[in-house]
Amino acid sequence: MARCNADGEEGEMASKDVFIVVMGVSGTGKSTLGSALAKELDVPYVEGDDLHPKSNVDKMSAGHPLTDADREPWLELIRKTAETIVVEQHADVRTGRKAHGSRGVVISCSALKKYYRDILRGHLKPASRETQRLPEHMESAHPDALPTYFVFIDGPRDVLVERMKHRSGHFMKVSMLDSQLQTLESPAGEEGVVVVSLEASTEEQIKVAKKGLPEIPKSHCEKGQRE
Repeated sequence: MARCNADGEEGEMASKDVFIVVMGVSGTGKSTLGSALAKELDVPYVEGDDLHPKSNVDKMSAGHPLTDADREPWLELIRKTAETIVVEQHADVRTGRKAHGSRGVVISCSALKKYYRDILRGHLKPASRETQRLPEHMESAHPDALPTYFVFIDGPRDVLVERMKHRSGHFMKVSMLDSQLQTLESPAGEEGVVVVSLEASTEEQIKVAKKGLPEIPKSHCEKGQRE
């Protein structure tokens, strides 16, 4: 099996289907890094905030933090979205609609608690409110079928505050930042986690992420070899 190293060269381990979560509190630049990393790896990017139900968006817009009951169905939907995308990628290759076997997706998500990350990994299927459970036919496949990795953007509060002050059109308010920072359980040290600096350039963040990710999509190996 083949694997890309930090220089985009093929190595000894092959890439598998992979789900990469770009995570961190609000203002860290998850969307910027997530979309750039997905482009670099030649896989789709999904904005996790777009999967929030309207009730969650309204709550955050009003300055109220989300509860676990609010987040659980959203996290489950993110996991299911990643699985669905990869299944479609396999189908595209089998039917010839896609020429190569790039299989993966990058999704941005705050993923503040280990508990939340385990839902994203497919290890847990909780739902605090029965009415918000995903239908049985949408329940997650075995987590080993789609390994999940996290790129954690870490940085100081003062930089985050300045970024959020200059961000327009987003439902997350500066007042919510401290709540998120208090909730955050750092993923540093967890298996499958790469930490990148908030203050690094996007290019440098991508370089660190590529070097630290255990699995990256095959098409990027091919891209690296061609370049």
